[in-house]
Amino acid sequence: MDHLIFHLAVSLAIGLLVGVERGWRERKEAEGSRTAGVRTYALVGLLGGVSAALSQALASPALLIVTGLAAIALFAVFKYREMQRDKDYSVTGIIAAMLVFALGALAVVGETAVAAAGAIAVTALLAEREVLHRLVRHLTWPELRSAVLLLGMTVIVLPLLPDQTVDPFNSINPRQIWLFMVLTAGISFAGYVAVKVAGPEKGILFSALGGALVSSTAVAIAFARRATAGEPPGLLAGGAALAAMVSVLRVLVICAVVRPELLLHLGPPALAAAAGFGACGAIMMRREAGARGDANLGNPIEVAPLTAFAALFGTVSAVSGFLLRAVGPDSLYAVSAVAGLVDVDVPSLNATRLAGNGLSMEGAALCILIALGMNGVGRIIFAAAGGTRAFTLRFAVATLVAAAAAAAVLVGVRVL
Repeated sequence: MDHLIFHLAVSLAIGLLVGVERGWRERKEAEGSRTAGVRTYALVGLLGGVSAALSQALASPALLIVTGLAAIALFAVFKYREMQRDKDYSVTGIIAAMLVFALGALAVVGETAVAAAGAIAVTALLAEREVLHRLVRHLTWPELRSAVLLLGMTVIVLPLLPDQTVDPFNSINPRQIWLFMVLTAGISFAGYVAVKVAGPEKGILFSALGGALVSSTAVAIAFARRATAGEPPGLLAGGAALAAMVSVLRVLVICAVVRPELLLHLGPPALAAAAGFGACGAIMMRREAGARGDANLGNPIEVAPLTAFAALFGTVSAVSGFLLRAVGPDSLYAVSAVAGLVDVDVPSLNATRLAGNGLSMEGAALCILIALGMNGVGRIIFAAAGGTRAFTLRFAVATLVAAAAAAAVLVGVRVL
């Protein structure tokens, strides 16, 4: 009995939640002039719960179906008369009542948490009507196309790809490659939205720092393409440099968690490189503060550059796999160099795992530094392939400054 009372209370709460939103929206209307308000929606939710409980007790699903149809039909009749009076052609209220009844029933016969979450989602959609309408009015076709493309890449294509290697060298994983494409496209789209909402300076900064938590390479590719669309190259190059800084710091955090003693050898040069990227990024963004970058944002997502990068990613993965298979563990430095062109996490994790287990701490640190250095080279290559000359030169300068700082510290430590 207590169990049933709790579920019926959730059904009632679902109706109250939606009813409060509906009642607030029509709060200025005269008493009794509207078909439904807080009480009506609350009762519809409770009716759904009671009907579901009775159908379970009597083992008769038809009771729930008939009750639901009758309740919604009665609601629709009164709502139709109201719509005729107000010359209103929206069926949102009817659909909301149907959902309240269904969610009230789900709270009794199904997952209560799912029903409650559904009610919150319904209320949020109803409450954000003006925001959604304004969004649709200002939405452009390239933005809609890119959003649909990103959803298709994520929801449709990604689950269909095999999550295993398909080449003789055990290195090419189609899902992993496609996931990186999705991440790159997502960073590009998020950056586009950030720039449009927050302006070029804050938008580029937010998307660079956030995207770098996933992949600084993806950030560099996305920013390079945006530079060709007319956005300020200095801001974009500065953002890419800050993303590279976050990437280096992320590797240090991984090493600190997996093999803390490795930081004694890796920490000083890596921190110097991060400082170099951070200083250059801050200077470049400061110099172009106030630049207008929203005049020509272009398409949020372009398929051709993503496809080209996926092909290159697969090629580099195959070459690193071949080296590891043909030469063996002695090729670890070469593998770190090749794999680092597109991804720094895999070679860094591999070297961290082997540190102290067949590979000296100095050797593991050197492998990671090689991967970080080649990752910087790879970002410049991708920038040159997809970006403007102004963006590439600025980003290359930042990379060289970071590399020089790391090399100076590494030499100084060895001398001492």
